[in-house]
Amino acid sequence: MQANAAFRKMRMWRTNSKLFRLSPIEKFAAVLLVLLSIFMLMPLVFIFNNALKPYQELFLYPPTIFVENPSFQNFLELWAITKNSAVPMTRYIFNSVLVAALTVVAVTAVSALCAYAISKHKFPGHKAVFAAILLTLLFAPETVAIPRYLVVSQLGIMNTYFGHVFPMVAVPTGVFLMKQFIDQLPNELIDAAKMDGAGEMTIFMNIVIPFCLPAVATIGIIAFQNAWGNTETSSLFMQEESMKTFPFFISTLTSNMANNVARQGAAAAAGLLMFLPNLIIFLAFQNKVINTMAHSGIK
Repeated sequence: MQANAAFRKMRMWRTNSKLFRLSPIEKFAAVLLVLLSIFMLMPLVFIFNNALKPYQELFLYPPTIFVENPSFQNFLELWAITKNSAVPMTRYIFNSVLVAALTVVAVTAVSALCAYAISKHKFPGHKAVFAAILLTLLFAPETVAIPRYLVVSQLGIMNTYFGHVFPMVAVPTGVFLMKQFIDQLPNELIDAAKMDGAGEMTIFMNIVIPFCLPAVATIGIIAFQNAWGNTETSSLFMQEESMKTFPFFISTLTSNMANNVARQGAAAAAGLLMFLPNLIIFLAFQNKVINTMAHSGIK
Protein backbone atom coordinates (compact mmCIF):
# COMPACT_ATOMS: atom_id res chain seq x y z
CA MET A 1 0.00 0.00 0.00
CA GLN A 2 2.79 2.44 0.91
CA ALA A 3 4.67 1.53 -2.27
CA ASN A 4 1.57 2.30 -4.36
CA ALA A 5 1.12 5.64 -2.59
CA ALA A 6 4.76 6.53 -3.20
CA PHE A 7 4.42 5.51 -6.86
CA ARG A 8 1.35 7.73 -7.28
CA LYS A 9 3.16 10.67 -5.71
CA MET A 10 6.08 10.10 -8.06
CA ARG A 11 3.75 10.08 -11.09
CA MET A 12 2.04 13.27 -9.89
CA TRP A 13 5.44 14.94 -9.42
CA ARG A 14 6.51 13.92 -12.93
CA THR A 15 3.23 15.24 -14.33
CA ASN A 16 3.41 18.61 -12.52
CA SER A 17 7.15 19.14 -12.88
CA LYS A 18 8.16 21.64 -15.58
CA LEU A 19 11.32 19.65 -16.21
CA PHE A 20 9.42 16.72 -17.73
CA ARG A 21 7.30 19.03 -19.87
CA LEU A 22 10.32 20.39 -21.72
CA SER A 23 10.93 19.48 -25.33
CA PRO A 24 14.10 17.50 -26.20
CA ILE A 25 15.79 20.69 -27.47
CA GLU A 26 14.92 22.54 -24.26
CA LYS A 27 16.26 19.65 -22.16
CA PHE A 28 19.50 19.68 -24.16
CA ALA A 29 19.79 23.46 -23.67
CA ALA A 30 19.16 23.07 -19.92
CA VAL A 31 21.88 20.41 -19.59
CA LEU A 32 24.27 22.56 -21.63
CA LEU A 33 23.61 25.60 -19.41
CA VAL A 34 24.18 23.54 -16.26
CA LEU A 35 27.52 22.30 -17.60
CA LEU A 36 28.48 25.82 -18.61
CA SER A 37 27.57 27.09 -15.12
CA ILE A 38 29.78 24.45 -13.52
CA PHE A 39 32.63 25.46 -15.83
CA MET A 40 32.20 29.13 -14.91
CA LEU A 41 32.29 28.24 -11.21
CA MET A 42 35.75 26.70 -11.54
CA PRO A 43 37.64 30.01 -10.96
CA LEU A 44 35.73 30.47 -7.71
CA VAL A 45 36.57 26.95 -6.63
CA PHE A 46 40.20 27.53 -7.53
CA ILE A 47 40.44 30.75 -5.47
CA PHE A 48 39.08 29.05 -2.36
CA ASN A 49 41.26 25.96 -2.77
CA ASN A 50 44.38 27.96 -3.64
CA ALA A 51 44.16 29.92 -0.40
CA LEU A 52 44.16 26.66 1.58
CA LYS A 53 47.06 24.99 -0.26
CA PRO A 54 50.35 24.45 1.57
CA TYR A 55 53.51 25.52 -0.25
CA GLN A 56 54.24 22.06 -1.62
CA GLU A 57 50.90 22.12 -3.45
CA LEU A 58 51.06 25.74 -4.62
CA PHE A 59 53.95 24.97 -6.95
CA LEU A 60 52.90 21.57 -8.26
CA TYR A 61 53.19 21.05 -12.01
CA PRO A 62 50.79 20.53 -13.60
CA PRO A 63 48.79 22.70 -11.18
CA THR A 64 45.80 21.21 -9.41
CA ILE A 65 42.44 22.82 -8.73
CA PHE A 66 41.49 21.01 -5.54
CA VAL A 67 43.59 21.06 -2.39
CA GLU A 68 44.66 17.70 -0.97
CA ASN A 69 45.91 18.79 2.47
CA PRO A 70 44.04 21.98 3.40
CA SER A 71 45.81 24.28 5.82
CA PHE A 72 45.35 27.75 7.29
CA GLN A 73 49.09 28.35 7.26
CA ASN A 74 48.77 30.93 4.47
CA PHE A 75 46.45 33.07 6.58
CA LEU A 76 48.80 32.80 9.55
CA GLU A 77 51.68 33.86 7.33
CA LEU A 78 49.71 36.83 6.07
CA TRP A 79 48.98 37.89 9.64
CA ALA A 80 52.58 37.42 10.74
CA ILE A 81 53.97 39.64 7.96
CA THR A 82 52.52 42.79 9.54
CA LYS A 83 52.20 41.61 13.13
CA ASN A 84 55.42 43.29 14.26
CA SER A 85 55.44 46.13 11.72
CA ALA A 86 54.51 49.74 12.34
CA VAL A 87 51.27 49.34 10.36
CA PRO A 88 49.34 46.11 11.08
CA MET A 89 47.16 44.39 8.51
CA THR A 90 44.03 45.39 10.43
CA ARG A 91 44.83 49.05 9.69
CA TYR A 92 44.93 48.37 5.96
CA ILE A 93 41.63 46.48 6.15
CA PHE A 94 40.02 49.26 8.21
CA ASN A 95 41.09 51.84 5.64
CA SER A 96 39.67 49.74 2.80
CA VAL A 97 36.33 49.17 4.55
CA LEU A 98 35.93 52.85 5.45
CA VAL A 99 36.94 54.09 2.00
CA ALA A 100 34.63 51.59 0.28
CA ALA A 101 31.67 52.58 2.48
CA LEU A 102 32.23 56.31 1.94
CA THR A 103 32.68 55.79 -1.80
CA VAL A 104 29.44 53.81 -2.12
CA VAL A 105 27.47 56.56 -0.35
CA ALA A 106 29.11 59.37 -2.33
CA VAL A 107 28.85 57.70 -5.75
CA THR A 108 25.22 56.68 -5.21
CA ALA A 109 24.19 60.14 -4.02
CA VAL A 110 26.01 62.04 -6.78
CA SER A 111 24.79 59.69 -9.53
CA ALA A 112 21.18 59.86 -8.34
CA LEU A 113 21.17 63.66 -7.99
CA CYS A 114 22.79 64.15 -11.39
CA ALA A 115 20.46 61.70 -13.13
CA TYR A 116 17.36 63.20 -11.49
CA ALA A 117 18.25 66.72 -12.65
CA ILE A 118 18.96 65.58 -16.22
CA SER A 119 15.93 63.31 -16.47
CA LYS A 120 13.15 65.36 -14.88
CA HIS A 121 14.17 69.03 -14.85
CA LYS A 122 15.09 69.36 -18.53
CA PHE A 123 17.23 72.46 -18.01
CA PRO A 124 18.77 74.13 -21.09
CA GLY A 125 21.59 71.98 -22.40
CA HIS A 126 20.68 68.88 -20.42
CA LYS A 127 21.17 66.67 -23.47
CA ALA A 128 24.65 68.11 -24.05
CA VAL A 129 25.54 67.51 -20.39
CA PHE A 130 24.37 63.91 -20.58
CA ALA A 131 26.28 63.39 -23.84
CA ALA A 132 29.43 64.80 -22.24
CA ILE A 133 29.03 62.41 -19.31
CA LEU A 134 28.72 59.45 -21.67
CA LEU A 135 31.70 60.73 -23.67
CA THR A 136 33.92 60.31 -20.61
CA LEU A 137 33.43 56.54 -20.91
CA LEU A 138 35.82 56.67 -23.87
CA PHE A 139 38.74 57.96 -21.80
CA ALA A 140 41.18 55.42 -20.40
CA PRO A 141 41.97 55.90 -16.67
CA GLU A 142 45.62 56.59 -17.50
CA THR A 143 44.71 59.69 -19.53
CA VAL A 144 43.25 61.47 -16.50
CA ALA A 145 45.84 60.37 -13.93
CA ILE A 146 47.88 63.59 -14.10
CA PRO A 147 44.88 65.99 -14.03
CA ARG A 148 43.43 63.98 -11.15
CA TYR A 149 46.69 64.21 -9.24
CA LEU A 150 46.85 67.99 -9.77
CA VAL A 151 43.26 68.43 -8.55
CA VAL A 152 43.81 66.35 -5.42
CA SER A 153 47.08 68.15 -4.72
CA GLN A 154 45.57 71.63 -5.15
CA LEU A 155 42.64 70.73 -2.89
CA GLY A 156 45.08 69.71 -0.16
CA ILE A 157 43.41 66.37 0.55
CA MET A 158 46.45 64.11 0.20
CA ASN A 159 46.94 61.69 3.10
CA THR A 160 43.27 61.99 3.99
CA TYR A 161 40.28 59.75 3.39
CA PHE A 162 38.87 62.42 1.07
CA GLY A 163 41.89 61.78 -1.13
CA HIS A 164 40.71 58.18 -1.48
CA VAL A 165 37.05 58.96 -2.10
CA PHE A 166 37.00 62.17 -4.14
CA PRO A 167 38.75 60.79 -7.28
CA MET A 168 36.17 57.98 -7.53
CA VAL A 169 32.97 59.98 -7.08
CA ALA A 170 32.31 60.62 -10.79
CA VAL A 171 30.96 57.36 -12.29
CA PRO A 172 29.41 57.88 -15.76
CA THR A 173 27.98 54.36 -15.74
CA GLY A 174 26.11 55.15 -12.54
CA VAL A 175 24.57 58.30 -14.00
CA PHE A 176 23.52 56.42 -17.13
CA LEU A 177 21.87 53.55 -15.26
CA MET A 178 20.11 55.88 -12.84
CA LYS A 179 18.82 58.17 -15.60
CA GLN A 180 17.42 55.25 -17.60
CA PHE A 181 15.56 54.17 -14.48
CA ILE A 182 14.27 57.63 -13.52
CA ASP A 183 13.01 58.19 -17.08
CA GLN A 184 10.32 55.59 -16.35
CA LEU A 185 9.03 57.50 -13.31
CA PRO A 186 5.74 59.22 -14.36
CA ASN A 187 5.96 63.01 -14.45
CA GLU A 188 2.38 63.15 -13.18
CA LEU A 189 3.47 61.57 -9.90
CA ILE A 190 6.09 64.26 -9.37
CA ASP A 191 3.63 67.01 -10.34
CA ALA A 192 1.06 65.64 -7.89
CA ALA A 193 3.65 65.67 -5.10
CA LYS A 194 4.53 69.30 -5.90
CA MET A 195 0.84 70.26 -5.81
CA ASP A 196 0.64 68.72 -2.34
CA GLY A 197 3.48 71.00 -1.22
CA ALA A 198 6.41 68.57 -1.41
CA GLY A 199 9.81 70.13 -2.01
CA GLU A 200 12.50 68.85 -4.33
CA MET A 201 14.39 67.05 -1.58
CA THR A 202 11.20 65.43 -0.29
CA ILE A 203 10.34 64.22 -3.79
CA PHE A 204 13.86 62.96 -4.32
CA MET A 205 14.10 61.06 -1.03
CA ASN A 206 10.53 59.73 -0.76
CA ILE A 207 9.61 59.09 -4.40
CA VAL A 208 12.66 58.92 -6.66
CA ILE A 209 15.01 56.90 -4.45
CA PRO A 210 12.44 54.21 -3.44
CA PHE A 211 11.46 53.85 -7.11
CA CYS A 212 15.12 53.43 -8.14
CA LEU A 213 16.27 51.02 -5.44
CA PRO A 214 17.39 48.36 -7.96
CA ALA A 215 19.56 50.95 -9.72
CA VAL A 216 20.87 52.21 -6.38
CA ALA A 217 21.91 48.68 -5.43
CA THR A 218 23.61 48.14 -8.80
CA ILE A 219 25.53 51.41 -8.61
CA GLY A 220 26.50 50.60 -5.04
CA ILE A 221 27.96 47.26 -6.16
CA ILE A 222 29.91 48.92 -8.97
CA ALA A 223 31.23 51.61 -6.64
CA PHE A 224 32.19 49.06 -3.99
CA GLN A 225 34.10 46.91 -6.47
CA ASN A 226 35.99 49.92 -7.81
CA ALA A 227 36.86 51.20 -4.34
CA TRP A 228 37.65 47.83 -2.77
CA GLY A 229 40.16 46.85 -5.43
CA ASN A 230 41.64 50.30 -6.05
CA THR A 231 45.39 50.84 -5.56
CA GLU A 232 45.79 54.10 -7.48
CA THR A 233 44.81 56.45 -4.66
CA SER A 234 47.18 54.75 -2.21
CA SER A 235 50.05 54.86 -4.70
CA LEU A 236 49.58 58.45 -5.89
CA PHE A 237 47.91 60.40 -3.11
CA MET A 238 48.99 58.71 0.14
CA GLN A 239 52.54 59.16 1.40
CA GLU A 240 51.77 57.95 4.92
CA GLU A 241 51.71 54.16 5.20
CA SER A 242 48.91 54.24 7.77
CA MET A 243 46.56 55.79 5.18
CA LYS A 244 47.01 53.12 2.53
CA THR A 245 44.50 50.38 1.78
CA PHE A 246 44.48 46.60 1.79
CA PRO A 247 44.78 46.17 -2.02
CA PHE A 248 47.96 48.28 -1.97
CA PHE A 249 49.34 46.10 0.82
CA ILE A 250 48.62 42.98 -1.25
CA SER A 251 50.43 44.47 -4.24
CA THR A 252 53.57 44.83 -2.10
CA LEU A 253 53.56 41.27 -0.72
CA THR A 254 55.67 39.74 -3.47
CA SER A 255 57.25 42.87 -4.95
CA ASN A 256 61.02 43.29 -4.67
CA MET A 257 61.40 39.69 -3.62
CA ALA A 258 64.60 37.86 -4.55
CA ASN A 259 62.59 34.88 -5.82
CA ASN A 260 59.08 33.99 -6.91
CA VAL A 261 58.35 31.64 -4.01
CA ALA A 262 58.43 33.85 -0.92
CA ARG A 263 55.04 35.02 0.34
CA GLN A 264 53.06 33.30 -2.40
CA GLY A 265 50.96 31.55 0.23
CA ALA A 266 50.18 34.87 1.93
CA ALA A 267 49.31 36.36 -1.47
CA ALA A 268 46.87 33.49 -2.13
CA ALA A 269 45.19 34.04 1.25
CA ALA A 270 45.03 37.79 0.67
CA GLY A 271 43.47 37.21 -2.76
CA LEU A 272 40.66 35.23 -1.14
CA LEU A 273 40.09 37.96 1.45
CA MET A 274 39.87 40.52 -1.35
CA PHE A 275 37.43 38.40 -3.32
CA LEU A 276 34.99 37.42 -0.56
CA PRO A 277 33.34 40.84 0.02
CA ASN A 278 32.65 41.25 -3.70
CA LEU A 279 31.10 37.78 -3.87
CA ILE A 280 28.92 38.28 -0.79
CA ILE A 281 27.63 41.69 -1.87
CA PHE A 282 26.88 40.54 -5.40
CA LEU A 283 24.99 37.45 -4.20
CA ALA A 284 22.99 39.60 -1.79
CA PHE A 285 21.91 42.10 -4.46
CA GLN A 286 21.95 40.07 -7.67
CA ASN A 287 18.18 40.40 -8.16
CA LYS A 288 18.49 44.18 -8.03
CA VAL A 289 21.21 44.08 -10.67
CA ILE A 290 19.04 42.00 -13.00
CA ASN A 291 16.09 44.38 -12.53
CA THR A 292 18.29 47.37 -13.29
CA MET A 293 19.63 45.89 -16.52
CA ALA A 294 16.12 44.93 -17.59
CA HIS A 295 14.86 48.50 -17.14
CA SER A 296 17.88 50.40 -18.44
CA GLY A 297 17.80 49.23 -22.05
CA ILE A 298 20.82 46.93 -21.62
CA LYS A 299 20.05 43.48 -23.00
